[in-house]
Amino acid sequence: MSVRITGIGVVSAIGLSVKENLLSLKTGKSGIGPVQYLDEKRGLLVGEVKASNQELLEYLEIKNKNISRTSQLGLAAARQALGTTGMDASIKTGIISATSVGGMDRSEDFYVDYLSGDHPDYNLLRSHDSGNTTERIAAELGISGYINTLSTACSSGVNAIMLGARLLLNGKLDRVLVGGTDALTKFTINGFRSLMIYDDQWCRPFDESRTGLNLGEGAGFLLLENEKSIALSGNKTLCYVNGWANAADAYHQTASSPDGKGATLAIQKAISLSGIDVKNISYINAHGTGTKNNDLSESVALKNVFGDQIPPFSSTKPFTGHTLAAAGAIESVFSILAITNQLIYPNLNFQNPIEGTGLVPVTSLLTNKPVKAVLSNSFGFGGNNSSIVFSSDN
Repeated sequence: MSVRITGIGVVSAIGLSVKENLLSLKTGKSGIGPVQYLDEKRGLLVGEVKASNQELLEYLEIKNKNISRTSQLGLAAARQALGTTGMDASIKTGIISATSVGGMDRSEDFYVDYLSGDHPDYNLLRSHDSGNTTERIAAELGISGYINTLSTACSSGVNAIMLGARLLLNGKLDRVLVGGTDALTKFTINGFRSLMIYDDQWCRPFDESRTGLNLGEGAGFLLLENEKSIALSGNKTLCYVNGWANAADAYHQTASSPDGKGATLAIQKAISLSGIDVKNISYINAHGTGTKNNDLSESVALKNVFGDQIPPFSSTKPFTGHTLAAAGAIESVFSILAITNQLIYPNLNFQNPIEGTGLVPVTSLLTNKPVKAVLSNSFGFGGNNSSIVFSSDN
């Protein structure tokens, strides 16, 4: 059932490349800080990618400037994952990208001008559609065989990887770029603030004092290939996608079930499909948003599955912020890096365990433990829960 991963790419608040992200994870450097680029309340803590739209355009060498920030971030990560792998007519190549906001950042620019009567540019609305984000990335990369966009809230990135793996296993594609991308927008920030789950301080996943999340932006992509594609590309296998599962508990529009039912099912099924014993999971990259509801629900799910033998776990969202549809993809890249570099990342800002569960995440970088199999969780609104397992072995 395993699928080979031969390329990874990531752009986030802690770096514009895989190398930069890895260095920040190793040194405990968070990318969350006061807003700089978005026209939002000064002092608001966000995980912004440290580049303006103009700087991204120059970095990507894109001539057509009518492209959303979401597409720019996605293209940057997708190019990294694709590397020097060229297109070939004999190889069925596709791209599956996930997003929540799509080109909403451009629509916000439009409405500012529209409401002020300042000759709004209606062309800005062309990039609003979520599918446009993927199509722009595909066009820049020369991919036309299969193009798909997923939007299942915070589980979107992992669901894109799952779909890509299934298409490869069923012979529908030979090679596929899978991942997700989202940019910060005023709409999403104020939406989460209206839900009263945005923390004005640094987020503190799995801490008793947690009060909410910090939003972030970024993109993560993986290149999946079958044997036919690898024979032509010559790419080396980094590791494998071994198991995955999605379970929708539909408990509430925005809240996770307090008994962790959906999360428990997703974790159990992903590990079962992987064929890896629960005792051999080396590390768990938790969803860990820092909200009261989510962290409690995930903690219960971990206890349901692992009992009192829970593997080392942590949330990397205090590094990047919650990047919505990109979260599962970015954290999948981090999970792969954990395997290839034998690392377990710290859960920043943790002090006191949640009363009732008592779970304590890893609080400092671990380099002295073998990391062969990693479970990564992504749990979205509406109870759309997804888990995925990566390992060093087929």
